[in-house]
Amino acid sequence: MMNQYLKELEQDPFDPDEFVERMVRRSMQESRLKDDQFDPEMIHDIFTQAIQDLKVLQERQERKCARLEQAVQEEEKIYAAKLAEIMDQHSHCVNVFSSLDERMSRCGGKALDVGEKLGAARAPRARAAAARDLLSHLANFLSPGPVLTDLFNDPNKLNEAADVIQKLYTIAQELPPDKFEVAKKKIEAKYDEIERNLIEEFVKAQNQNNIAKMKDIANIMTNFKGYSQCVDAYIETSQMNTLLGKDIFVAVLPLCKKNYTVISNVFPNPDQVMSKFVLNIFHLKLQKYIQTKLADKNDLEKYLRNLYDMYTSTQKVCDELVEANLVAADGNTSSGDLRREALVNGAMAGATDGYPALEIRRLKAVFSNALNAYYNEKQHVKKQIQGGGFQELRRDLQAVIGTRANINIAQIENYGGETFLSEQLVQKMLNDSKTSFTRCKTLCTPNELPGTTIALLDVLIQHLLIEHVDYALDLGLQSIPIAENKSPPQIYFFDTVNQANKIVKLFAEHFQESVLPCMSKQGECIQRKNTITEQLENKLDAGLERAIAAIVGWVKLHLQTEQKKTDFKPEGDIDTLASPACIAVVSYLNTVMDKIHSELEGENLNSVSLELAVRLHRVIYEHLQNFQFNSAGAMIAICDVKEYRSAVCGRGRSAPAPAHALFDALHALCNLLLVKPENLHQVCEGETLAELDHSILHNFIQLRSDYKSHKLSSFLKGLS
Repeated sequence: MMNQYLKELEQDPFDPDEFVERMVRRSMQESRLKDDQFDPEMIHDIFTQAIQDLKVLQERQERKCARLEQAVQEEEKIYAAKLAEIMDQHSHCVNVFSSLDERMSRCGGKALDVGEKLGAARAPRARAAAARDLLSHLANFLSPGPVLTDLFNDPNKLNEAADVIQKLYTIAQELPPDKFEVAKKKIEAKYDEIERNLIEEFVKAQNQNNIAKMKDIANIMTNFKGYSQCVDAYIETSQMNTLLGKDIFVAVLPLCKKNYTVISNVFPNPDQVMSKFVLNIFHLKLQKYIQTKLADKNDLEKYLRNLYDMYTSTQKVCDELVEANLVAADGNTSSGDLRREALVNGAMAGATDGYPALEIRRLKAVFSNALNAYYNEKQHVKKQIQGGGFQELRRDLQAVIGTRANINIAQIENYGGETFLSEQLVQKMLNDSKTSFTRCKTLCTPNELPGTTIALLDVLIQHLLIEHVDYALDLGLQSIPIAENKSPPQIYFFDTVNQANKIVKLFAEHFQESVLPCMSKQGECIQRKNTITEQLENKLDAGLERAIAAIVGWVKLHLQTEQKKTDFKPEGDIDTLASPACIAVVSYLNTVMDKIHSELEGENLNSVSLELAVRLHRVIYEHLQNFQFNSAGAMIAICDVKEYRSAVCGRGRSAPAPAHALFDALHALCNLLLVKPENLHQVCEGETLAELDHSILHNFIQLRSDYKSHKLSSFLKGLS
């Protein structure tokens, strides 16, 4: 049992409450009797024995802990003694190391002092030996005849010979010219010979990709006056048989990157060499390629397209070089860094000079050809149209006289409904214009850009808005019939308005996207745009006014000539239907209103719909004032007004609220022709008629055929 207790006590974590609970459960099982009863005495004995066992176990553990503590103390003493011994040894070693370090420092100082003394003693001897050798070589050049020294004739000693001849060349520059002229010429000749040999060896090493030898020769050549020739030789060899494809621009960056690695490892001044390398590409290779591409100027369109492609491709290459840190974006004149703009201008070599005039000429030609082709396709010969008030008056007089005399004096032509406006043509012209403005922004200098932009905008306005849109509006204005025409006027001007509005919107979008980005000061361009759009809007307004007048004039004339007095004062029983004159007018108005709603939109639609409704209301109101109405005629008049209102405001079309109000009031006035006399006063004070002037109500009631017979004036005394 002791072992069982020990296992439970060593559990981690140990819970004393749980331990007691387990003992209770075990004691209950051992003391259980029959019928689930238990013996309390036995439980007491079990717990008493368990307490005794735990006390014995505690005593054992305490003795074991005492033994372990004693053993730990003994081990601690042993380790402390060993640690003290090790610390003593460490201190001894530190002292020994410090002593050795001091001795080494003293020895090093003495060695350095001895070395300096030896060097000081050897340097004069070395200089003296070098001077002796130089004097020996100089003596060979001073002696008559060719120089036969092995040093200058052995190709394997070229580097050593180069060092000697460079020093001799420097000395020779200080010698008096008269006495040593021959020697100086010999030295200069040998100097040039060795310089050429070094460059040849450099090129050979370059062809063999021997970077180490190239670097050695480049370092030697830095002291020679022909160092730049060595750089030129490298550049010429590196660029030989390169950049020969159809599109050489794509090969520039890889070529520069490849050679920059070599230049950085070979030359002591890699940045200057790389700048010269890039400059050679732009001023020779690319310039020659661009000049070849732009040689043919006969086809102006192709020439300008190639010019733009060459310029943008050159810019793209420069941007790639800037991104690769091979070219500076702004450049530094003092350090010799290349500027992006200078490279582009060098490659183009003045190819953009005179560009603005060519672009303007090209755009004029393209627009003129497009317009001529369009009118030729329509088999139309453009007319010289004279505007002004006198011409308008002359046209109207001719039309009126011709109408009454049944002679076509005015020669009003509607061209079969042709508007002479083409969105397809306009889109093509805008695309051509966009191309011009894009090129203009890229190819023009900052000084040329404003003037060129305005000139191109003038060309666009002249050909697109004046020669095409404005001309079509003039034709549309002339094609509108006069108001006195007996036949229903065919109004095609609404189609013209629709197409003109679409074209002006396209122009406005193009102006915003292509024209304005070219200008920093945009006031002048905006002023020109506003001037021409205002001119077009005035003609559109004039045409809409004339179209409304023609529609209303025909309605008025038709009602005057076709409406009979018996229509509103029939005899006998008849069907209460709209009058024939009304049916003809409504049929025409439905066609007109459908056209207006299909062709106009926004503010134009609201304005035209309201103006037409107001004028038609006035014509119909005044027309009804000319008739007498009995009860059946009043019903017909109400049907007529209902049809008029349906044509102008109904049939699923959205009409302005004032138009509805006008025809609602007219309908209510017509009701006065029908109501019983005793109800007139009540109807006149209704919501619709209460706001009208009482004279209007009186005048309308007087149109009743029973006005006098029923003495209706007596029913209206309260309205006075």
